[in-house]
Amino acid sequence: MSSVIDRYAPLDPEILRDPYPVLAELRLSEPVFWHQGMGSWALTRYADSVRVLRDHATFARDPRRTGGTVPEPSLSVQTLDPPQQSRVRSLFMTALRAQDLTGLEDRARLLVRERLDQLAGAGAFDVMAEIAVPLSVAVVADLLGVEPPPYGEFAAVSDAIMRSMDGGLNPTLVEPGRVARQQLSALVDSWFTASSRPGLLTQVRQAVPPDSDASARLYVKNTARVMFQGGYSTMAAAVGNAVHTLLGHPGALEQMQDPALLATGVDELVRFDGPVQGTTRTAVRSCRIGGAVIEAGQKVVPLFAAANRDPAAFSRVDELVLDRSPNRHLGYGWGPHSCIGTTVAQAGLRSLVAALNDHPARLAAAGDGVRRRTATMRAFDTLPALLL
Repeated sequence: MSSVIDRYAPLDPEILRDPYPVLAELRLSEPVFWHQGMGSWALTRYADSVRVLRDHATFARDPRRTGGTVPEPSLSVQTLDPPQQSRVRSLFMTALRAQDLTGLEDRARLLVRERLDQLAGAGAFDVMAEIAVPLSVAVVADLLGVEPPPYGEFAAVSDAIMRSMDGGLNPTLVEPGRVARQQLSALVDSWFTASSRPGLLTQVRQAVPPDSDASARLYVKNTARVMFQGGYSTMAAAVGNAVHTLLGHPGALEQMQDPALLATGVDELVRFDGPVQGTTRTAVRSCRIGGAVIEAGQKVVPLFAAANRDPAAFSRVDELVLDRSPNRHLGYGWGPHSCIGTTVAQAGLRSLVAALNDHPARLAAAGDGVRRRTATMRAFDTLPALLL
């Protein structure tokens, strides 16, 4: 008989459909386990996951600290550990705080409303292609102050990058991801040489002028690329997951007409079925997590999907609790390596829910969705729905 560890195959169709029962079993039987396919230790408890994300001295994000290398195009705020990371992250966070996020949310809400007007009464449509992708591209472009690239073309580039995150499970995904990053880098380079609308990128460019240190300019450009791609892919996945969750919980959407429940509910949607399934760190030195001895150089993967349903950290873990507060889920990561655009992602989800509630047509399912065959990002390829 196969063990529960053997049954945790992230790309298995049943796991893609619903990973939570197996993750719950693992949290009870083997909360820290070695996963041969990922070549890493996997963590299923919330406390263990937060410990790894907080302890930068022991668990490195930067591969160079453990003898690895980082290709130049990948040098960004997300590959640096504190304190080296602080200057670049602070630059982007300062620029983010200066943005008009209320205006951004209003424009996103209007965009969704216009899409819903076009889709209402026209039969079944794909939530991902018709709502998630346009909304996510538009919101991130609005934040940065750049012209949105064509939705379909950018979605294909982003998809290749997102799939390459699973290169450890499927090495054939690595090269297409590298090519896609080059394409996206060329787009970002054009933003730095052309004039931009007011936005985050304009502020960052002013803070790092062309005659500044070449290394600083490299990290800033690459971080802008990561922010655009990561913000888009995370938001698009979160939108699809949120719509799927709302369709499966009758009455939840209407309850979020209450502004207080809208504010807490968008975070609960991410806790309940979030987009990012985990992240990787490398042990700088030998240590112990639970009953497992982690050797120096071994990889450790906190599984956010498991941590976000840990009964030791959350009550009623398998229920959608719209007024959950506090809600310290790991859906956007944690600490210095958390998603820079978390507040923007929350604004995007609020705009989606608000627009759905504003519209006279009601959202309904139109069949089963197809999950994307990716392990790092939990997303839909297609999600059929109707507006009645």
